[in-house]
Amino acid sequence: MTKRNPPTNGILKRLPRTEFKILFPKLEAVLLPLHATLNEAAKPIAHCYFLRSGLASILTVLANGKIVEVGLTGSEGFVGLPLLAGLKSSATRVIVQVSGSAFRISAKNMVAVLADCPALRRRLGQYGLDVGMQSAQIAACNRLHNANQRMARWLLMSQDRLGGNQVRLTQEFLAHMLGMRRASVNVALGFLQRKGHIAYARGAVKIEDRLGLEAASCECYASIARQHKKWRQESN
Repeated sequence: MTKRNPPTNGILKRLPRTEFKILFPKLEAVLLPLHATLNEAAKPIAHCYFLRSGLASILTVLANGKIVEVGLTGSEGFVGLPLLAGLKSSATRVIVQVSGSAFRISAKNMVAVLADCPALRRRLGQYGLDVGMQSAQIAACNRLHNANQRMARWLLMSQDRLGGNQVRLTQEFLAHMLGMRRASVNVALGFLQRKGHIAYARGAVKIEDRLGLEAASCECYASIARQHKKWRQESN
């Protein structure tokens, strides 16, 4: 990492200078191509990632090969949390759903760094709780709320992590992420577009009316955002 690659990751930005100096030599700036697998379910973790840009999906993989998204991470987060608890493998698959970049560190180096960096351990532990809270709320959302509400919630969460007003994704990929049929994805996108909240064309969703999209979402988006804000204030 060089001066041209500043620590744009939210966790790295909040580290004490002394700990960042310990971590700094171990970090490698890498690109994250679309659909790249960062961690694989039930497999040893080879590398950890502090995302700088883009979006990654945390997926539960079923025995029949079907996948359902249980979380999202972007430049606020980290991939490789099991290492924090002394574990070596991932329970979920993490894939890049919007290409971007990250700081990568080997699992071996990450374990060594954690031993000397209590603030980093604390920040990662807090982020792990945030991911768990997000996953629990998404599980409730997928069970209790309709396709239109779930689509609105997902778009809002994605925009929070990506910035800007455009998310590049196909209907097929959205169907996999949200555990919906492709026809349901099409109906939900059409509903939100007719309301003027979004515009969808050529594999890209443009958010036109953020407040309208929030109103179209279920309570789950507000609940996740509210708890995240509360924990962020408490951690400071």
